[in-house]
Amino acid sequence: MNQFCYRKLPKYKYQLSKGLTISTSIIPEKLIQTDFIKLDTKGEMTIMKYYAWDGTSGAIDHPHNMRASLVHDALYQLMRLGKLDYRAHRNAADDLFYSICREDHAGFFIAGLYRLGLKFFGEKFARPAVKKTYTEICSK
Repeated sequence: MNQFCYRKLPKYKYQLSKGLTISTSIIPEKLIQTDFIKLDTKGEMTIMKYYAWDGTSGAIDHPHNMRASLVHDALYQLMRLGKLDYRAHRNAADDLFYSICREDHAGFFIAGLYRLGLKFFGEKFARPAVKKTYTEICSK
């Protein structure tokens, strides 16, 4: 029997079933590449198939905020990993959340409430975190 290993991760609600590429105003000095996110020096971000995210934190998940929550979570993840400076790029990520919500038919008032929530409560989720370790569990 082949050994089977997995990691127990925090709960996620959604997993991308097809990759997504989007233009951002966030321009890193060099290519950023993780297993599931790529951000090039032109601001093009690709989120790979199978990327997992938790939807819109603090709000009801709705078609007008799902794509925004995906992109925003990926950008904040790059900040938490220290690949993007959260002080330099957090506002642009929050503005992009607002813009995508508007593109996806959220009213300006609702999109504005999301943006306000990010302004007041988002920083702790963007700051680089203490590196979490996950226990790998393997069969014998």
